[in-house]
Amino acid sequence: MESTPAPPLLTPHKMGQFDLSHRHCNQSAQFPFMPSVVLAPLTRQRSYGNVPQPHARVYYAQRATKGGLLIAEATGVSDTAQGYKDAPGVWTEEQVDAWKPVVDAVHAKGALFFCQIWHAGRVSNYKLQPNGQAPISSTDKQVSPQMSADGRLEEFSPPRSLAKDEIPNVVDDFRKAARNAIAAGFDGVEIHGAYSYIIDQFLKDSANDRTNEYGGSLDNRCRFALEVVDAVVGEVGGHRVGIRLSPFTDYMDCHDSDPQALALHLVNKLNDYGILYCHMIEPRMAHVDGRR
Repeated sequence: MESTPAPPLLTPHKMGQFDLSHRHCNQSAQFPFMPSVVLAPLTRQRSYGNVPQPHARVYYAQRATKGGLLIAEATGVSDTAQGYKDAPGVWTEEQVDAWKPVVDAVHAKGALFFCQIWHAGRVSNYKLQPNGQAPISSTDKQVSPQMSADGRLEEFSPPRSLAKDEIPNVVDDFRKAARNAIAAGFDGVEIHGAYSYIIDQFLKDSANDRTNEYGGSLDNRCRFALEVVDAVVGEVGGHRVGIRLSPFTDYMDCHDSDPQALALHLVNKLNDYGILYCHMIEPRMAHVDGRR
């Protein structure tokens, strides 16, 4: 009796040192990469006081299967990183300790777990910031009010443009968050460089109006992102690091005049750091407000 070939969904795939079991299509000349079914990061706003809660163990364990990969919800790198109420963090010992049983529950199912490390930048407001201070960003331009998922008009506070000598502190926050994530038991980290948050604010020319070495040219606008990658890779190793990018996304007043050029430039630069993967968000429409 001839054996039936395993369908692509069940075909194992090796991603660096990690063995995944949930590939969803065959490798081909047209698609030379190996796409896999992964739980994408999903913001939940149930980490009261920015500390993961016991129910998170159930939530993530329910979604874990042997050989699967889960990416945790956006997890703040510092007390200035918050953009949503009750989003988790990984900058304190209490938060690290709270993540440990969640990670253990995922590992008990035989799955891999990456922590998405994140800073909201200007997508925030005074009430979420320490001492009610202004959110920090690449710019002092304020995000216009946005309609939230539940139909409320959400407003954002005017940000403060980071001084040049403050930028290394934010880079170091990402480095320490990566270290803390590994200490909590995560298998790796995904740097959140997408969806209009602080790294995206430096990348895209609609939100980056700086005139120093962090603004203007592609090299300059990519500088902050690459400094974060370099710091995180230096701390935990490129084999544990992914990055999420959304060059084509037009969201929270953050878009680029030439997203394809931005994407190609940044991805080519990322090749120098030996990271594990790039989680790319595809464009969802051809035109937004008359822009292609």
